[in-house]
Amino acid sequence: MQTKQDIERLLAGAGAQPRHRLGQNFLIDLNLMRLLVEAAHLNEQDVVLEVGTGTGSFTEAIAERCGRVITVEYDAALYRIARQQLARYVNVTLFNMDVLENKNTIHQEILDAIQATRKNYAGRILLVANLPYNVGSSVMANLICGSVTADEMHVTVQKEVADRMAADPGHDDYGTLSILMAATGHVQLLRKLPPSVFWPRPQVDSAMVSYKRDPQKAAQIHDMATFRDVICLFMGHRRKMLKACVKFAANRLEHVRHWQDIFDEACVDAHQRPEELPAGQYINIANLCYEQRR
Repeated sequence: MQTKQDIERLLAGAGAQPRHRLGQNFLIDLNLMRLLVEAAHLNEQDVVLEVGTGTGSFTEAIAERCGRVITVEYDAALYRIARQQLARYVNVTLFNMDVLENKNTIHQEILDAIQATRKNYAGRILLVANLPYNVGSSVMANLICGSVTADEMHVTVQKEVADRMAADPGHDDYGTLSILMAATGHVQLLRKLPPSVFWPRPQVDSAMVSYKRDPQKAAQIHDMATFRDVICLFMGHRRKMLKACVKFAANRLEHVRHWQDIFDEACVDAHQRPEELPAGQYINIANLCYEQRR
């Protein structure tokens, strides 16, 4: 793993500098890096996705403990540095691209690479990363309800994102990510992080957070795409009453009829606001919508 001085030297040698627009804040506290890696309890059968390779410092620590690392770096200058730093690691696949094909989809080439590893590695799929602040929430949401799902996530994120991951109904931080995580697994805040443990220092506090998928909880959701559509429909109008939100139904929900019957069967008061509903009630609504569409 690299110290601040190591990172500064590598960037200077490449004529590069951190880009605030891309959320590039390097974690420079080596003890905290070890804490995050150790929280994942990696083994040689695990496959890890890392988003935000940077100069490869954290990637090295992951690669030494797991079977395969798929790591993604958007910045071309950092990609060139990381490619050189990681050349000796035969279990690392490094991509130079945007991890997101669009807001709701991780790039297909990355998903294909993860899927291809399953032929040789029978362990977990994990996200372990110092996530760039501008893509963190979208990446995590995609790994909950996309075509490739993560068994666990161990990440550093902005404190406000960490709060959203673990928020309860009725709280200002409660949102789509809160519902997705509560419905499919368990979230644990590992450590709050001050700006001083990063370089350059961000303007906000950060946190280390773990999420572990619970297969029994996730199995209650009959169709993940419908579930996400239901959450987006209602949380997109979080302070309206539920019965007023249904006129905005689109995509998979466009042809759903008799919303009041769905609310009644799901034991949901249509006068409630979306921000007040726990994850379980979103599951009930989504399952009934899916059954109606079949």
